[in-house]
Amino acid sequence: MGSMMPKALDGQIVMEKTPRYFVTVETPARVRAMSRDVKLIVVVRDPVTRAISDYTQIASKTPGISSFESLAFKNRSSGQVNSLWSPIYIGLYAQHLERWLAYFPLSQIHFVHGERLVSDPAFELGRVQDFLGLERIITDKHFYFNKTKGFPCLKKAEGSAEPHCLGKTKGRTHVRVEPEVINNLRDFYHPHNLRFYQMTGMDFRWK
Repeated sequence: MGSMMPKALDGQIVMEKTPRYFVTVETPARVRAMSRDVKLIVVVRDPVTRAISDYTQIASKTPGISSFESLAFKNRSSGQVNSLWSPIYIGLYAQHLERWLAYFPLSQIHFVHGERLVSDPAFELGRVQDFLGLERIITDKHFYFNKTKGFPCLKKAEGSAEPHCLGKTKGRTHVRVEPEVINNLRDFYHPHNLRFYQMTGMDFRWK
């Protein structure tokens, strides 16, 4: 990993953004071997919404995939959740964070509130700039809300006069999941979420 990172000049910050790193078991040790001073930024959102979003993405590329309900449960009638199914497993944030805390202090890990990143991007990016020790240059004047996609857009893309919005794979309508299934998943994640709030010192207020 370290050999693949580009060289940085003084005053530059190099970033690597592979979402899977947070949940891959061997990654914390590899990152620490590369740099013990690295700053880590993790964007998290309600794990139930995240799981449905993940499935929607997978289903768009996988014709004939089984239903969300059949994949999310080991036993639907008993409500036993299949916690090893990737869309469910990724949302066990406390479990993943515990591995990272064996190698890095919490002070080097910054959590971005995913829902608030959409509703108030300037606030969340202000917190990120503070965490990185950067001057707060990005403010609310840099964003406008795209009602069609339901996400904020940058008023100008870097090096362009045109605005920059998320790509067409983002903001697509989620598959419909039965309310009973959503409630079962909320119950499943509840203790994991509480533990995550306690570990991070942040209340994300997921349902």
